[in-house]
Amino acid sequence: MDLLHHTPRVDLARSEIVDRGIEVQASFSTLCAVEYMKSHNISSAIIQRVLLQPAQRRAAGQVMHNN
Repeated sequence: MDLLHHTPRVDLARSEIVDRGIEVQASFSTLCAVEYMKSHNISSAIIQRVLLQPAQRRAAGQVMHNN
């Protein structure tokens, strides 16, 4: 899988949780961000990618809504 090619986010609520987790990491610590995202059932693979590999994050607001 090409880690730099991701499908757009389709779940706005989960997208907001991930974005908030990134904010928690910047304000507090990586451990706090991990615990926050785990408590909201974000997968370990996503947590690792967004917190440990910032270059592979999607741009904020890159969400495709399913209508």
